[in-house]
Amino acid sequence: MSQIAGELPLQVAVIIGSTREGRVGDRIGRWFATLARSCDDLTVTVIDLADYDFPATYPRQATAQMIDFAGEIGRADSFVVVTPEYNYSFPASLKQAIDYAYDEWQGKPVGFVSYGCGSEGRYAVDHLRTVFTALHAVTMRDGVGLDLLGCGPGANARRPDDEATRQAARTLLEQLRWWGLALRDARAARPYVS
Repeated sequence: MSQIAGELPLQVAVIIGSTREGRVGDRIGRWFATLARSCDDLTVTVIDLADYDFPATYPRQATAQMIDFAGEIGRADSFVVVTPEYNYSFPASLKQAIDYAYDEWQGKPVGFVSYGCGSEGRYAVDHLRTVFTALHAVTMRDGVGLDLLGCGPGANARRPDDEATRQAARTLLEQLRWWGLALRDARAARPYVS
């Protein structure tokens, strides 16, 4: 990917959605962020939900942590959500965080890096697509799915160091770049109205 002269780099936020102890999402998220940073037309920020102290219940007024998170979402042009699949869906910590922003998601593309056993996190991504559609975000068709335990059909674990996985990541970045630039230009020309 190359940057067009005078064009600002696309701001990509990689969101690590799991906050569980012993998680692998942080390593997967940092792997993806490193790959994305190799593209000279992207500026990558990692947003690790484990770094936030969100309230256990939704307060009447937003806390400083909620405001900081929404600000990070507002500054980004596009997103890659790194999510595990727990019980055929995504973690509650991720849903909680997503709900702390609203307008900040609108008119922006969202890609997914998912992981699980057998399904590679596809069920979590299916649920996230519905959530982000309700937030007026555009989800990428292709993503990265990892079967970390090798318990799916054929028991072939896909890991970040596999060439097929790296190619899936490159495809996701190409789609995210195209949509990110197109939607950034569109938002600059005409504010999004939901």
